[in-house]
This record gives sequence, C-alpha cells and structure tokens, in this order.
Amino acid sequence: MTPIDTSIYAAVSAAIRAEAQRILTEGQVSAVVGYTAARRKGSAQPVVITDANDAARLIFTPACVNNLAVYLTKAKKEIPKKGRIGIVVKGCDLKALTGLMGESQLKREDLYLIGVPCAGVLASTFDPARELTADSIAPKCSECDAHLPQGCDFLPPQTPATPALDRKYAAEIARLEALTPQERWAYWKEQFAKCIKCYACRQVCPFCFCEQCLCDRNKPQMVETTPRPAGNTAWHIVRAMHLAGRCAGCAECERVCPMDIPLNLLNRKMAKELKELYDYEAGFEVNDKGPLTSFTEKDDQSFIK
Repeated sequence: MTPIDTSIYAAVSAAIRAEAQRILTEGQVSAVVGYTAARRKGSAQPVVITDANDAARLIFTPACVNNLAVYLTKAKKEIPKKGRIGIVVKGCDLKALTGLMGESQLKREDLYLIGVPCAGVLASTFDPARELTADSIAPKCSECDAHLPQGCDFLPPQTPATPALDRKYAAEIARLEALTPQERWAYWKEQFAKCIKCYACRQVCPFCFCEQCLCDRNKPQMVETTPRPAGNTAWHIVRAMHLAGRCAGCAECERVCPMDIPLNLLNRKMAKELKELYDYEAGFEVNDKGPLTSFTEKDDQSFIK
C-alpha cells in the first residue's frame, strides 16, 4: 500500500516546540499539554510541560492519537488558578474543545491553542513503527474535514497532503441502513453483548465530564452496572443519545474499547441523523445550544402521535 505523505510532521514538531518554548518563556501560559515520545520505539504519549526547557520533548507523529481535550475537562476546576493553558490540537480535538466551550466547561480566554496540520494518525498504536497508509490510518481520518484546525492562536504554515480515502464509516452505515430492522437489531445486540462494562469509553471521552455519572447511581438505578445484555444495551444507547449533536468524531471511545465494539460507528450514525434532520453538526463554532437541547415553534412535531 502506498504510504501517506507525513513528511511535514517533522517540521510541524519543530514549530510546536518553538512556539511552546516561546509562550512558556514569556509567561503567556503556565503549562502546555502536548505529545512526547513514549518508551516503545515510534510511539507517543500525552505530556504536560511547565518548563520552557522541556519544550524540546514535544513531537507530532502519526502515533499521536490521543484527544488531549480530555485532560482539560478532568482539570477544568484548576485552570483559572493555574493560569492560561497551552494545548496541542488536531482538528477533531479542537471540535471537542469548541463543544466544551459551548457547554460552559471551558473558556476560550483560558486556552492557548496550538493547532497541528494533520494528514492522519494510526488506527492502532501497538505497531506505531509502521508507515501511515490507507490500511493503517485510523478510520476516523478517512472522513475528516478538519485537517487544518481553524481559529487557533498558532498554526504551523505546513499544509498536509490529504489523499482521497474510502469513507469507512459512511460505507458501513449505508450497509446497516440497507438491512431490515430485525437484522440491525441483531447486529447491535451482538456488538453490545461483548461489553464488559470497563467504562474505558467514558473515561476517554471529553464530553463525559460529570462528577458522578447518572449510570453509576443506584438510588434509583438508571442502568444496570453488571455486564449483562439488557444493561449493556441501555448503557450504549444512553451514551449515544447523550453524545448526539456533541460528539467531535475523535473516535477515542472506539480506539480504547478492549472488546472492539464499533462505538464511533454508532456516534457517526447519530451525527448523520442530526445533519439530515436539523442541518447541524459539530464544528469550530461555539454554540450554547444544540438541536436536542433547544426548541422552537418551527420544529417538526410530526412524530408526536
């Protein structure tokens, strides 16, 4: 398979390091959230640096798969105390931050956004030394419309080469839509039956920022917590509805799922429905209300019987 051109990533890494060193030295930010090399050759991991001298550790490669927005939601209460935070963002990461701003979880003035031109990242980090190709690229990247994140405080001048790729989620959604309702139900029952209720999907999602999840409560119990078919189905349907109109498409939930449940496929289907019904999709514009959290008299009410 012909490799995808990632030659700009070295220059992007250098630009990120220089900018991080500058804003830390000048005191514009108190910390920068980015990526650094991990222990396994060719792999990467998130890092938070507070010293300008540590900016040399920052990188951007196809192994930089994590959505770093989640680190701001977990620490959101501390951001005003610590000062402005710098964060390295891919396009899908920026969509998550934009959504969080719209939900009043973050303030734009508290952030310094370092955008990265991104041609794609690897689907799996277990073999990060391999080249980025149409076979190894993350499926989410095949449908990405945000290779250049917009509205950042800093964006390296490089432009990523974005080859035409098969829209993997769109093709699978079309296949499922062609099935009968009974066949679709059987498909999702099989997928949800694999769930072990590890909640990795929840932990990695930037939009799961509640201090106590409704699904953890037992008085009353909203969703069964043991990994059984009824509770599993309820959990994933509730979560998909909860993310409708909010999901940034980063696919972190699907990446970390140890049972390989196609969670982002479900999220993309919800996104498709909202686009068709309300002409709404997650993007770079801060909206304080989405289509499922607002009402106007012009809304279609034909579903009410």
